[in-house]
Amino acid sequence: MKLWVLGSGSEGNAVLIESGETRVLVDAGFGTRTLSRRLAAIKIAPASIEACIVTHEHGDHVRGAAAGARKWGWSLYASAGTVDAWPELEAASCSRVVVGHGVTLARMTLSTFATPHDAASPIGVRATAHSTGACAVVCTDLGHASASVRALCSHADILVLESNHDETMLASGPYPPSVRARIASRVGHLSNRASAALAREVVHRDLAHVVLAHLSERCNDRGIAMQVMTASLRRTRFTGTTTVALQHGVVGPFQPRAGRAAPDSQFALAL
Repeated sequence: MKLWVLGSGSEGNAVLIESGETRVLVDAGFGTRTLSRRLAAIKIAPASIEACIVTHEHGDHVRGAAAGARKWGWSLYASAGTVDAWPELEAASCSRVVVGHGVTLARMTLSTFATPHDAASPIGVRATAHSTGACAVVCTDLGHASASVRALCSHADILVLESNHDETMLASGPYPPSVRARIASRVGHLSNRASAALAREVVHRDLAHVVLAHLSERCNDRGIAMQVMTASLRRTRFTGTTTVALQHGVVGPFQPRAGRAAPDSQFALAL
């Protein structure tokens, strides 16, 4: 199994997961030109992607999904609420997934978990490789660590986890009070502190990578987010890597530990 974050933040989100010859996108929040360029940077043809599963209907997660499916032949999946909230998905023959259930593909299974966010029926996604049992989790856009979120993030080999804002920077930031309240709410976005607490709770022997995602460009700082997370994980048995995803570039590949799959080097590309 391999995972790349093609970009993450308020301007767009997409995560590519590969197991054998099966490739899946979790979200396609960029236009097809940007997706094509990011995939070319890691030498992957967009048409080689089998499926795209959309976590919710906000534009930074769904913007390129229907167009990508039409252009490159992807199968599309999303919850019923997401399909209803973004009509382009239904027009592109998107399959409706019951939240709590999953999708079985040739080399991996995609499991869905409810997440607390201000969208119609948002989900987090766990991809499990059939050959090794290794799993990658994508968990962003959530206001708090609900029981469903904790179940989603537990036992992950690769964890892509939201670390959206620094609470002090949000409180003094440029957004109007209503927006600040929405971000900080229980259906908004996860702070650095809350993200670090969740990661600390789900650490286990096989957790190889924690990737901090969906950082706010106005109310967060890469160094602060990394410092909060590493300080929290330092008190655990975590011995893996911690990485901050980029908004305008690719990070990866991330792979399970050698006992799960053959090791590979990591790199970051700023496009």
